[in-house]
Amino acid sequence: MYSKKIAGVILLVGMAGVLFQCNKASDVEPDEENELITTVQLRFTETGTSNTQTFTYRDTDGDGGNPPSTFDDIVLKPNAAYNLDVELLDESKTPAEDITEEVREEGDEHLLVFTPTPPALLTYSYVDRDSRNLPIGINGTVRTGAAGTGKLKVQLRHQPPVNGTIVKDGTPGPGSDDVNLDFDLIIR
Repeated sequence: MYSKKIAGVILLVGMAGVLFQCNKASDVEPDEENELITTVQLRFTETGTSNTQTFTYRDTDGDGGNPPSTFDDIVLKPNAAYNLDVELLDESKTPAEDITEEVREEGDEHLLVFTPTPPALLTYSYVDRDSRNLPIGINGTVRTGAAGTGKLKVQLRHQPPVNGTIVKDGTPGPGSDDVNLDFDLIIR
């Protein structure tokens, strides 16, 4: 009877240790709070020209509340190359706060991720880099595919190190979204 109690206590202590370890490994908390970003502007400049198109998402009261006042469709030419510049604003304040430079300065913990669906519609390549030569995504290049329609998911990820390792490979890693938008994408 006494050995069963000891075995039970050992089992409980062991399970608590395992649960504690699992929680610690899976909980990834950003070093800082996420930024409030109410406006995202995507500026596509066709390579070799001065033709620039700006597509905007604007929701000045933030998530919840009123729906976005602007949520443009992205319309680009097929089989074309573009430079893409992203501007991030907090327009809940007067004057509006430009968050773009803050994201650039904190580039070690931020990554813009561009995910087209279907993938053949668009390819994004990173131009800007953080202090470790890993991508940020405020500036990049885009190559469109054949004509078609779909979505372009734009995510600004706050991605702190996980167990001392930074993973910024163009896909969403552990962390949280400062921005997560699904633009309609039209290539015509």
